[in-house]
Amino acid sequence: MTPYQQLDAWIDAHFDEEVAFLQQLIQVPTDTPPGNNAPHAERTAELLAGFGYQAEKHPVPEAEVKAYGLTSLTNLIVRRRFGEGITVALNAHGDVVPPGEGWTKDPYGGQIEGGRIYGRASAVSKSDFATYTFALRALEALGLPLKGAVELHFTYDEEFGGECGPGWLLRHKLTKPDFLLAAGFSYQVVTAHNGCLQMEVTVHGKMAHAAIPDTGIDALQGAVGILNALYAQNEIYRQRLSKVEGIKHPYLNVGRIEGGTNTNVVPGKVVLRLDRRMIPEENPAEVEADVRRVIAEAARGFAGTVEIKRLLLANSLKPLPGNKPLVDALQAHGREVFGEDIPTSGTPLYTDVRLYGEHGIPAAIYGAGPRTVLESHAKRADERLELSDLRKATRVVARALYQMLQG
Repeated sequence: MTPYQQLDAWIDAHFDEEVAFLQQLIQVPTDTPPGNNAPHAERTAELLAGFGYQAEKHPVPEAEVKAYGLTSLTNLIVRRRFGEGITVALNAHGDVVPPGEGWTKDPYGGQIEGGRIYGRASAVSKSDFATYTFALRALEALGLPLKGAVELHFTYDEEFGGECGPGWLLRHKLTKPDFLLAAGFSYQVVTAHNGCLQMEVTVHGKMAHAAIPDTGIDALQGAVGILNALYAQNEIYRQRLSKVEGIKHPYLNVGRIEGGTNTNVVPGKVVLRLDRRMIPEENPAEVEADVRRVIAEAARGFAGTVEIKRLLLANSLKPLPGNKPLVDALQAHGREVFGEDIPTSGTPLYTDVRLYGEHGIPAAIYGAGPRTVLESHAKRADERLELSDLRKATRVVARALYQMLQG
């Protein structure tokens, strides 16, 4: 058999073990918030030790984690050097949004049914803890001379922006790979993604009894004026089309509203949290200034006050020309394994990959998953992964690593 066929054969022979590994990862909750994710890192390290990998544990200091809005966080690095040459890092995140309502399966059960595995993070992105770990194991089992190294980066704050995950590892110079592959889906190689601006808008009024509303200042009425102005911007944003395949236009979403004390009380405070997706062509500073302008103009006639706080500014990922060897390898082996072309594209999501890109590390996004986020039920009830995609994606990644480490 060729080396590539040997890799495929090893993955097939150990696939039940790979699925069991993923089930055990799903069964340790990592809801973020609250973000008590150090226990999952401990469990992951324990499982990796069973494969002969000594994972470096990099706990982020408690004060830093709490200031960030999380509870506990430990990042993991596994390093495997085969010889002199390039280093390819593989990054997946273990933190997830809370399950929410509507599940027909146990969100932390890892249940298998109809060729699928169900559970929160089964698709995004504990699945690629499994993809990348077993691709590396297959590569080692091959036993052939290789030039270079592979690193596994398992991090835990993608839902909060990645600054205490990959950002922390990179800032502390704990890693500087030559290439980066990050968790994604199986039918496209993503080379660009949107940026994201998240802001908190606090509208301060004055509480009053609902029977005498004129003695108060209704914060909700002030907030409604701001909401209407913000949503009106989406009509403008729809006219700004990106030239990156897979990315359409900017968009603004208000994802959370809190306020008021009771139905018979004029609300004295309302808090809005908004998410503004930025296409790669946009300038983040200009986007933030414009959102602030819209809010200020909408609040001009309001008798109360308005505070605006930035929660997150995640830059977009633009295609880096240096990623071509990695992208070419993924596409070539994706075509061989899946029997169809695997195109490059952008995605409207934002990811931790931008942090590697900001450090000049050529990157691509590829892993186990369906053709679209919608099909995966990511961030919705009954998140799932087709096991056939997990098997094939593991083959593609193992093959691509072998090609990259040929020197």
